[in-house]
Amino acid sequence: MSTGAIIAIVIGAIVLIIILFIWGSYNSLVRLNERVDEAWSDITVQLKRRSDLIPNLVETVKGYAKHETEAIKQVSDARAKMMGARSIKDTAEADKSFMGALSRIMAVSESYPELKADKNFQQLSAELSDTEDKIQAARRYYNAGAKDLNTKIKIFPVNLFHGFGFKKREYYDVAENEKAKIQDAPEVKF
Repeated sequence: MSTGAIIAIVIGAIVLIIILFIWGSYNSLVRLNERVDEAWSDITVQLKRRSDLIPNLVETVKGYAKHETEAIKQVSDARAKMMGARSIKDTAEADKSFMGALSRIMAVSESYPELKADKNFQQLSAELSDTEDKIQAARRYYNAGAKDLNTKIKIFPVNLFHGFGFKKREYYDVAENEKAKIQDAPEVKF
């Protein structure tokens, strides 16, 4: 075999390896991107489920706590904000205010033993608790997928191809002011 043929085979092998690398890298980015999209969809489905439970909870609370209109209004406003959120950041912020309003409603229920004993309220509370667990799991899954995708886009040599046009994903994260509260140890006094 001549040196020209050997050189051609070596060059062909190198080109084939490069093509296989590009193909594999692109396909893995597509899979990661789809995983993140699926994870975001899971979050929105669970947030929608929670939002659908809220009108029933509000009506149940209204029946027992007629003078607690401010707490009920806050929940309704927060639900509307949540349903209108479009970006990950907006959704996280709306979720935070929604959870604050929802915790106020749950605090109101503590003042009304007959409300806490209501079967409908108990069932709605249990469903909300289950939904919150599912939302937390969906957030973790989303953030893990976003981390994998973001890492893959940044890793050499994929980054030489500018991540094949894939965009870095935001994390579903806690707001900066909340991070400070989390990082500071709570003061406990007895």
